[in-house]
Amino acid sequence: MSERESMPYDVVIVGAGPAGLAASIRLKQLANAAGRELSVCILEKGSEVGAHILSGAVVDPRALDELLPDWKDLDSPLKVPVTRNEHWVLTGTKKYSFPHALMPPFMSNKGTYTLSLGNLCRWLAGQAEALGVEIFPGFAAAEVLFNEDGSVRGVATGDLGVARDGTHKPEYQPGMELHGRYTLFAEGARGHLTKELMRIFSLTRESQPQVYGIGLKELWDVDPAKHEPGRVIHTQGWPLADAWGGGFLYHQENNQVALGFVVALNYRNPYLNPFEEFQRWKQHPSIRQFLEGGRRVSYGARAINEGGYQAIPKLVFPGGALIGCSAGFVNVPRIKGSHTAMKSGMLAAEAAFAAIAADRAGDTLEDYDSALHGSWIAEELKKVRNVEPLVAKWGGTTGTLLAGMDMWMRQLGIGLPFTMKHHPDHQSLWRKDLARPIDYPKPDGIISFDRLSSVFVSNTNHEEDQPVHLTLKDAAIPVEVNLALYDGPEQRYCPAGVYEFVEEGGQKRLQINAQNCVHCKTCDIKDPTQNINWVVPEGGGGPNYPNM
Repeated sequence: MSERESMPYDVVIVGAGPAGLAASIRLKQLANAAGRELSVCILEKGSEVGAHILSGAVVDPRALDELLPDWKDLDSPLKVPVTRNEHWVLTGTKKYSFPHALMPPFMSNKGTYTLSLGNLCRWLAGQAEALGVEIFPGFAAAEVLFNEDGSVRGVATGDLGVARDGTHKPEYQPGMELHGRYTLFAEGARGHLTKELMRIFSLTRESQPQVYGIGLKELWDVDPAKHEPGRVIHTQGWPLADAWGGGFLYHQENNQVALGFVVALNYRNPYLNPFEEFQRWKQHPSIRQFLEGGRRVSYGARAINEGGYQAIPKLVFPGGALIGCSAGFVNVPRIKGSHTAMKSGMLAAEAAFAAIAADRAGDTLEDYDSALHGSWIAEELKKVRNVEPLVAKWGGTTGTLLAGMDMWMRQLGIGLPFTMKHHPDHQSLWRKDLARPIDYPKPDGIISFDRLSSVFVSNTNHEEDQPVHLTLKDAAIPVEVNLALYDGPEQRYCPAGVYEFVEEGGQKRLQINAQNCVHCKTCDIKDPTQNINWVVPEGGGGPNYPNM
């Protein structure tokens, strides 16, 4: 095997999302202010920056104000301020508006913007590159590298040109090692390297389990007469029954509407299909009215951290740190996490720069961990730390009322005198004999669609002759356990049709259509036996979101 080449940097960052890009910019700002050289690189597994970025998104510019105070003069994509904020409770045919005055003040969208988070990342990448940050899209970090003392040395990219059977194709190229004095991991929710780091360094020993939702999103060109830039709508209730979640509909620029649906992954019924719930939600008269006469232009899906403050792991370990959604800083009731992700990257950058300036390398950045827990990130997340577990325990209606009461009490300086706990999402499924199958309507091809046509408009593409990146610890478990006990929930919770049970010679087997994968990580989270392990495919593969 060819020996891998290596490149040294002061700081290596894995992932060009809001956290990774903010960290890189802050590092360069500090270096320039101190008049010293600092080498920073970012690895991004998407074919370009923003290709794998998926969010609603309504962005709070608080962190951006701190990072780039003159962002309004730099032709940023934050151009559509939120002007109208609505919350609807849906029944099968009707909607009821929830009075905005009953919302706690910190739930307000005043001063926020609705836009494509992918486009924000593309713009941030331009700002980073102007400062001298090196960004390498299309290169997936596949392996964590360690020094002899056990500290993180950096990462290695995946080999290119490996066939499905493991042999090398004529175009084979070995991966490259990137060595850093510090490595910041900004992989997003359920990052596969982050999972390894958590295990190796026992980072979750003192935290609650992280819990997740799956967010599904579409972008539509709508009739200009129905478009109201800055209008933001959130819904709860129908069509979910014994699960919780809700929908969103954001009027963005260029007569486009971003709409989506989030389902908490602690649902119990193995027959529930989050994708089909999303398609059914769009048929509600109050939602359908915006889409009639319009055209769907893109689709995607992504797991979302929902564990809040009590699920934040230890953030640091020798030679590196977790930032952004790798650690989980989403404010669930506000449905926002970009601003907290960016701030976490900035705090980690400040700690890393201080260590490098003091000529340290490979130690543990304890200053970052303590700074984050003393920051406005912690202040914001502490206020809402019981919202998700209250709704998870008591359901959408009662849980929402209890959560609202707790948030109002915290607004007044009081609140529940304890922090509620989480339970891992994969433990929640009922056996199939205890659940009722759900009969979903067929898609009409106008408002609702099937999964394969949806994957097509996500621009997902993988080199087919490569090792399957959805790996099974035990190939027998899908049929002998998942199909036997839960009727194969992987064929329903996957929003891209990756998993299907086929019959051969009178026997069932699980077929994995890895080329369909949109990198949402739901299978890695929800598989009841934790038998599925998502690892990175060849760099550049996956979805290619143009404006999501």
